[in-house]
Amino acid sequence: LLSATVSLLGGLIFGYELGIISGALLQLQIDFHLSCFKQEVLVGALLIGALLASLVAGILIDRHGRRRAILVSNLVLLVGSLILTLARSFIGLVVGRMTVGFAISVSSMACCIYVSEMVAAHQRGLLVSLYEAGITVGILLSYALNYIFADMGEGWRYMFGLAIAPTAMQFLSILFLPVKPVKLSSWDSDCQKGLIQLQNTEDREMAKREPYKEKHYSFLDLFRTRDNMRRRTLVGLGLVLFQQFTGQPNVLGYASKIFHSVGFQSNSSAILASVGLGAIKVVATLVAMAFADKAGRRVLLMAGCVVMAVSVTTIGLTSCIAPLAMARDCKAAADPNASHSFTQHPVMPISSQPAVSPIPPALGAVKSQAGPGFAATRSLRKVFASTQSREVVPNSSLTQKRGLAGQSKKEAVESTDPPFGSAPWTEHMILNWITLLSMMAFVSAFSIGFGPMTWLVLSEIYPAGIRGRAFAFCNSFNWAANLLISLSFLDLIDAIGFSWMFLLYGLMGVMAVIFIYLFVPETKGQSLEEIDQQFSRKRYV
Repeated sequence: LLSATVSLLGGLIFGYELGIISGALLQLQIDFHLSCFKQEVLVGALLIGALLASLVAGILIDRHGRRRAILVSNLVLLVGSLILTLARSFIGLVVGRMTVGFAISVSSMACCIYVSEMVAAHQRGLLVSLYEAGITVGILLSYALNYIFADMGEGWRYMFGLAIAPTAMQFLSILFLPVKPVKLSSWDSDCQKGLIQLQNTEDREMAKREPYKEKHYSFLDLFRTRDNMRRRTLVGLGLVLFQQFTGQPNVLGYASKIFHSVGFQSNSSAILASVGLGAIKVVATLVAMAFADKAGRRVLLMAGCVVMAVSVTTIGLTSCIAPLAMARDCKAAADPNASHSFTQHPVMPISSQPAVSPIPPALGAVKSQAGPGFAATRSLRKVFASTQSREVVPNSSLTQKRGLAGQSKKEAVESTDPPFGSAPWTEHMILNWITLLSMMAFVSAFSIGFGPMTWLVLSEIYPAGIRGRAFAFCNSFNWAANLLISLSFLDLIDAIGFSWMFLLYGLMGVMAVIFIYLFVPETKGQSLEEIDQQFSRKRYV
């Protein structure tokens, strides 16, 4: 029960910290007069802190044990939360977010490894997936609190400060777990002491009869053929890179725009729609938890990838017919060459923004979001119904927060000709509903496949002696890819167009299915030692 609590709370804190910035940013940009660049820096600070942590956390986890790493990350997180809650300057906010990013990155790796070593083989899928379930619940919780504190003066202080409660709970929970923070000199350390006490007597006798020989590895062994380590590294890196390159950080970044186009026009309904998407993530992750130890990791990964590929391809194809305006959301620079006049309205508090009714855009004037670098003329003529609203977006990337950046500013766009000419409103309505359903399918598929299974497989495939460093190495690529995809997304849309971008994600999904089929082994129901032995045999390419 305590292992489950540690896993769930670890995920909850992670999800909460990722999600809370979306609502906090709306207030911070007014309180601190943040430019677009500063908003991007503030959102990116968490990712940079996490990336830095993934470079050093592996050594901490392997040298000092998983339990101590989690305790240290809890203390760092408490410090980061206090810095954010008491921040008086932009620099204070950035330092606080980097500190929090560092802490949640260490915690995420240590939690998954710790729990995978603590529990019996037939429960490992369930309990490690619980971490991912915690993330989705944390994201959902952050939306609820964004909504509650949105209209409160300096509400962002409460948003950041409330992370202290689950952190303190996790710290206390882990103090009672029966694992002494000893160095991992042999299998009889972290895993053995916890493992035996959480299993039944048969497992205990077997473990006593067959002592497992702990091997020592250096970091460079990850790239050598010894014990097939190179192939394990290929599997780990392949999973984390495909997890990002199938477009997951960005698909959700445009969730609110898609909701608007379907008719969720007012502020509160856009938030509720995002919360609905968050709820779908939670349900799908619970499904993954239930089937991780029955259907197996490979099956869920492949099924999830197939559905993701189909759904992003559908979004790409429908947006060819009924384009959504995916313009940058920061202040629009008036471009003398563009055939539109941009009028910048004064900043007003979020609470005073009127709800926008879903008016057909062919009436000539369209409220839209546009910005420098975007082909304004072309995209705004095509705009279907893109209104500015308070967007709360369920994910961890920079892009989606870019979508939150200019929320309280509005640009009125006078169009020289109707966006669609005589295109009927209802025809595009059907296509937009198809897009919305595709997005829901994408979210569900990610939460069943790549979401939980990547971390589960990573916590299983490496030998105990190098597990921390190997996990951290793969995780650093995960954060770097997330940062790269998030930063380049809008530029790529400018270059190749929204539809082609999503069709490219569909192609990556197909490649991911082939990769998983060829390289990722099934690990359900096997002990960590059996998985290690299975990998060590020289029967793989």
